[in-house]
Amino acid sequence: MAANVPPAVPHPRASAEDGAADWYRTALGWDAVAGPPVQLLTGAVFDVLELPLDAGAALLARGPATGPAAAAGDRMRLLTAAGTADELPSLLEWLDWSGVDLDLASVGAGGRITAPPPPGQAARGEHRWLRPPVAGRRAQLPALSGLGGRADGPDLVRLVAAAAAECHRVRLLRAVRARAGGTGIQPLAFS
Repeated sequence: MAANVPPAVPHPRASAEDGAADWYRTALGWDAVAGPPVQLLTGAVFDVLELPLDAGAALLARGPATGPAAAAGDRMRLLTAAGTADELPSLLEWLDWSGVDLDLASVGAGGRITAPPPPGQAARGEHRWLRPPVAGRRAQLPALSGLGGRADGPDLVRLVAAAAAECHRVRLLRAVRARAGGTGIQPLAFS
């Protein structure tokens, strides 16, 4: 006679997490690993350009065209074409930003990021889409145009130049505010 064992109760978030991973895999064709949290693998379909959230917000407000963008705590993640993470150091050097601490990084082949919930689902925690990907439509991701990139998509050079400028502007503003802290001096405005 078998013992009367109650059925296992699944973790309450398991189905939502599994559904999110499935959505990323089937609707977008992205490499996703079920969680919690769901992880998106970088390097095959897209890479990520990561910068401070306040610099990223300014970039989205007045910068060049981007692909999908997500917030992750106090960081912004801009999805770029696969292979572009390798180009960031040389692009920054070419744009005369080498040697400047910009707090600008990239995640490429072999990396992963925490996936925000798919569009239409309630965002939990610090991960959320600011410019979500659209299911059934291949995102045009920033790439090097003219060098194998798509000429009709967002241009990686313009995006990196604008991102570097915004990161530098935010860093300068923070330094000015820190120096002015408590003195009643109004910080300078940069644009």
